[in-house]
Amino acid sequence: MTQVITPEVAVSTPIRPTKLAHVVFRTQQLQALIQWYCKLLCAHVVFESDHIAFLTYDDEHHRIALLASDTLSERAQSPAVGFYHIAFTYQDLASLLRNYLRLKADRVLPYRTIVHGPTVSMYYRDPDGNEIELQIDVFPSAEAATAWMRGDAFLGNPIGIEFDPEDLLRRFNAGEAIENLTRRADD
Repeated sequence: MTQVITPEVAVSTPIRPTKLAHVVFRTQQLQALIQWYCKLLCAHVVFESDHIAFLTYDDEHHRIALLASDTLSERAQSPAVGFYHIAFTYQDLASLLRNYLRLKADRVLPYRTIVHGPTVSMYYRDPDGNEIELQIDVFPSAEAATAWMRGDAFLGNPIGIEFDPEDLLRRFNAGEAIENLTRRADD
């Protein structure tokens, strides 16, 4: 049966996307960004030309697209309105910490690490200065994270508490409970 779409149905029925598919960056240094994102995300190149590249790390045809042009303006030196960062979620704390060590071995280090409450996050900057968050979810469900975000700890500090990744790794390797490692100190 053919579906009929009317304005009344379209307006009255919420229609949400099924997933976030990809992000696109403009650059003047295509090869540097290809190498960096392949390293950061263990991605691979699906397609590459002199002016564009498509990368993926999973079964999606591409998660990152890179558009090259020599005519782009330089990035503003101070924060400006617009894109801030994108986040990629890892399965668990062990995966995030293994990835931290893998990247550290290649001298790719986070510039900031935060226990937000709903996530534990490590922030990196690509060669163009774009900010990328690698994170884990702390709560077992989105509902539990949302409930926590409606509480006093988040109200008092919606950003979170910075941590030392080497200390977190040491504590993880010593067998400290995951709940202790991922819980904010003010919670």
